[in-house]
Amino acid sequence: MTVAVRAAAPRDFETLRAIERAAGRLFVDIGMEDIAADEPPSVEVLSGYADRGMAWVLADADDAPVGYVIVDIVDGCAHVEQISVHPDQQRKGHGRTLIDHVADWARSQSMAALTLTTFREVPWNAPYYERLGFRPLAEAELGPELAAVRANEAAHGLDPTTRVCMRRDL
Repeated sequence: MTVAVRAAAPRDFETLRAIERAAGRLFVDIGMEDIAADEPPSVEVLSGYADRGMAWVLADADDAPVGYVIVDIVDGCAHVEQISVHPDQQRKGHGRTLIDHVADWARSQSMAALTLTTFREVPWNAPYYERLGFRPLAEAELGPELAAVRANEAAHGLDPTTRVCMRRDL
């Protein structure tokens, strides 16, 4: 299957939300129903990322999105806020393609690293990102904005003992 990364557009937003819901259902299989039930970013939120040039889709040969990534700037690094690939399209390197695109973009913006927060033990979370070159960060390594992201997650009910902040130097 031919795929290409392109900027997210308003016509994509409902599809991106559907991708997020489908990908989220995988959490049911590992007993994380609350995560599976979490609502994807709204059309308004996705629009804000797209307007700032920090939302990309991985589109198939028909230009239909099969995955997406949205990025914030956190402590001067490109922070992967959300990345999802439709379950029907997983295990084909699409997540890596999106991460590599973000890395190229971050380099072009003179950023030193990518960061993200994720579940420590979920196989397609921290262990996957380690295979992509990310490393777990110790608490002492967190910048103030990344620490705030972590605190915000905890305030929204995510158990900090199950989460990890990660960094991929560029």
